[in-house]
Amino acid sequence: MSLKRCQNGHLFSEKRHGGICPYCSLSVSSNPGSGEDPQGMYVNRDLMDLEPMKPVTGWLVCINGPSEGKDYRIVPEKNFIGRAKDMDLRILNDDSVDERNHAIIIYDPQKNKTTIQSGSSHGLAYVFDNEDRWEAINESKEISAGTKIKIGKSEFLFVPLCSDDGGNFYFRWEEK
Repeated sequence: MSLKRCQNGHLFSEKRHGGICPYCSLSVSSNPGSGEDPQGMYVNRDLMDLEPMKPVTGWLVCINGPSEGKDYRIVPEKNFIGRAKDMDLRILNDDSVDERNHAIIIYDPQKNKTTIQSGSSHGLAYVFDNEDRWEAINESKEISAGTKIKIGKSEFLFVPLCSDDGGNFYFRWEEK
């Protein structure tokens, strides 16, 4: 099985995803044997050290904006949001999203809860509150299934996998 590795280190099947990394949307264009940068080369699974994969704990799904329909995987602990290559949730095509640390989504495995907080950039992030209006995030705020989030010109829906929302749904990855 031939796998490709993007510049951020994500492995993916070219047969399934073509030359675009499904995790960060980077294009990987080198061909086997071309002598190009090994980060973009085909990778033999038997010959490489795999970095332990962090399990998905939920998703942000873009419901309005330049990347409408795209989903972003949330993993345990801090998920930094921005446009830069090193951001965990890289929001492309929306120049109103700050390059680095526009917002942070945090999944706490001990509490099985997800929160969002403002990042260290100048931009604001918003949640849609119970009074049908956008409220700026000034401190850490717990989010649950269906929470709407606005970052830049993009709107997202939070879809948890891991949560304990009062008995309606519960899942937690077991530590090994």
